[in-house]
This record gives sequence, structure tokens and C-alpha cells, in this order.
Amino acid sequence: MSSNLWAQTATPEATPLSAPGLVASQALQGADTAWIMVSTALVLLMTLPGIALFYGGMVRRFNVINTMASVVGIAAVVSLLWFGLAYSLAFTPGYGGLGGWVGGVERMGFSGLEYLGSTGQVAVSHIAPHLPESVFAMFQLTFAIITCALVVGALVERMHFGALLLFASLWLVLVYAPVAHWVWEPGGWLAQLGALDFAGGAVVHINAGAAALVCAYALGPREGYGREPFVPYNLGMTMAGTGLLWVGWFGFNGGSALAADGRAGLAIAVTHIAAAAGALSWMAAEWLARKRASLLGLCSGVVSGLVAITPAAGFVTLRGAVVIGLVAGAACYWGATVLKRKLRADDSLDVFGVHGVGGLVGALLTGLLADPAIAGVEASLLAQVIACAAVLAYSLVMTALVLWITSRVTRLRVREVEERTGLDLALHNESLN
Repeated sequence: MSSNLWAQTATPEATPLSAPGLVASQALQGADTAWIMVSTALVLLMTLPGIALFYGGMVRRFNVINTMASVVGIAAVVSLLWFGLAYSLAFTPGYGGLGGWVGGVERMGFSGLEYLGSTGQVAVSHIAPHLPESVFAMFQLTFAIITCALVVGALVERMHFGALLLFASLWLVLVYAPVAHWVWEPGGWLAQLGALDFAGGAVVHINAGAAALVCAYALGPREGYGREPFVPYNLGMTMAGTGLLWVGWFGFNGGSALAADGRAGLAIAVTHIAAAAGALSWMAAEWLARKRASLLGLCSGVVSGLVAITPAAGFVTLRGAVVIGLVAGAACYWGATVLKRKLRADDSLDVFGVHGVGGLVGALLTGLLADPAIAGVEASLLAQVIACAAVLAYSLVMTALVLWITSRVTRLRVREVEERTGLDLALHNESLN
């Protein structure tokens, strides 16, 4: 969500706050609260079971359970760490000169997220003082979960389960939380610069895409990569996951308006149009290159359009959404084919090619296509370029550091015999019937 979003939609009754605090319960907006609660469920649905099905259908049969377990495990670990520390680092103002870079610790353990029915008071965030802070914090948690879960697509079929959970824990605190603070907390340095990221083009997609690329390089290619056919287990599952992502994305983008209003409605409309345009654009690119259209390509195109519209959803018109979707579908097809070969990385499920490239396309096109009549803010292409470069560089470097720390604690990659057997049996002693 854009860091200055509430300033753009505030009502005269909203309580002015510079940090999280207590307000009278009657200051809350019931319809807005209900919509963000629904959006929270929709965004969680994108990961559980959306990403689990989307990724699970694309891996080989003997790694489906491990892929799904990785998504569920990350959801659990991220949830507890969000409660313990990461929320506070991301969404509180921070201290002194560090305030532009990372938040403070006053919300550790959700300290202060109170509901005091006896006195008619409730805790709210200064970013959304018309919502209970518990609702705002949970909504943001679902974004943290899916961002960490997206990285799984680059490392499936070869990373130790325990190492993955440790990596995700460190990455959440050291990478995701600071980047979210930079962009979405009003005092964050990219927010102050004027960078626009409505629902996570940089925070979620560029961030996860960069991390995925580093993981792919660090782990190395899967055994037999480029020499053996890697047949997806069930593309029907992948299509079902795509459908859940598409529906859930209405909460992802529409909920980022932080209100049940016209801007939320616009965000949902442009989300749908961009997804459709992305699907057709990828299909056209695939047809030109291979003389066929595939279900996997259509699903990938849908996700490409959804990814690219994310930073722009509250800033562009429906015509702008069509442009973004069409550009994203073709660009992400190139990212998952030509660019992937040039990078020589076994990014197994094309996380960088789709999310990294799509996030960059969407963020940059936001700088070109944002309509000031919609949100009352002028977009700066320079600010968008700086934000993209900063998040990309930070995620690349810090992900490498997190992987190095993880490797000092535990083995990153499974042994060859375990990889050949399949991670379902080797790590979980479970298999599909």
C-alpha cells in the first residue's frame, strides 16, 4: 500500500497520529474494517492453498508434498516472527536518523495492539487510523507470508526443509521488513522520495524475484537440469492455484486502498483487466515463438499481469491497466525464456522471470501512467527507477548474506541421493498415492 495512502483518503473525523496509538472506538470505520478483514482472508488464500497448488502442480511428482510443506511451514514461521518483531520493524516510525531505514521495537510481540472495551478504546496504526491495528497488522502479515512463499519457486526440489525455514525467518526480518518500511511507512526514505507502490511491486515482487535469483545461483541447478525432462506433476493443480491467485488478488490490490471506497473498486477493476491482458499477451508471444498456446503459458500470463498491475492499481486508469498487462505478459515471457537462459540460473519455477521482471515493468510503468486525478499525487519516473534499483540491489546483497548465515548453521542443499529419491520421501517420509 502507498505510504501516503491514508493522507489521500482521510476523512475530517480521522484522528491525526504520527505513530501507532489508542483512539476512541467510535473513530473506526465499520465498512472499511469489514473490507480489510475480508481482504486479509483473500490474500491468505493466495498462499494457502493458492501458491501451494500453483507451485505443487509444476514440480515433479516426488517433490509435490515437500513443495506444499515448504509453503505451509513458511506461513507458520513468518506469522510468529511477524508477531514477535517484523511488524514493528516494518510499520512503526523508527528512531532518529534510522527512522527512514527501519522501524522501532515498540510493537514487538504486538505490544500495544489493544482492544479496551471497558474504556471504549482501540489501538490503531498511524497509517490507517480508521482501522483497528490488529486488522491492519494481520492484513500486512498476509503480504509478508506470500512474499516469503514466492521465493520457494526458485529453490524447489533441492533445498533442505529446515534450512528453508531458517532462511525465510532471517529474510523476513533482515530483508522484507526494512524494505516494507522504506516504501510503506510514511517516514521511510523511499516514501519520502515519492516512490509509488500501491500494493507491493517493489516490496513484494521485485524483492522476492531478486531473492529467488540469488537462491537459484547459491543452490546450483537440480540434478539432471537441462539434460532430463522435468515433467510437471499436474497442471490442473497449477490452473486451480492460478484461479485462487486471481481471486485473492482482488483483496491484495483492492484491500490496499485501506477503505471500502471507489479507489478500492478501481483497484479491483484494473487488476482483473491487467490479468486478462497479461494472459493474452503471453499467449501471443508463445504462439509467435513456438506456434502453440499452452495452459501453463496462460496461467503464467495471468500472474504476470497481476504482478505488474500491483504497484499501479490505485494510480492508473483502466486503459493504463490494459497497457501494463500487455507489456507485462510479453516481458515476463521473455524473462522466463530468453533472459533465464542468459542468466544461466535454475530458477525452477521462474520466480525472477515473472515476479522480478513483472514487478520492474509495473513499477516503471506506474511512473509513466499514473493519473494524478485518481490519487492526487504526481508520479516521478526517476523516483520509481531509484526505488526499483534500491530494492533490487538490497535484496540481492542481503539475500546472499542470509544464505551464507544459514549455511553456517545447517546444510542448504540435500544430498544427491535424496534429490534423486525425491524430497517427499527423503525429508518427510510421505508420498502421493
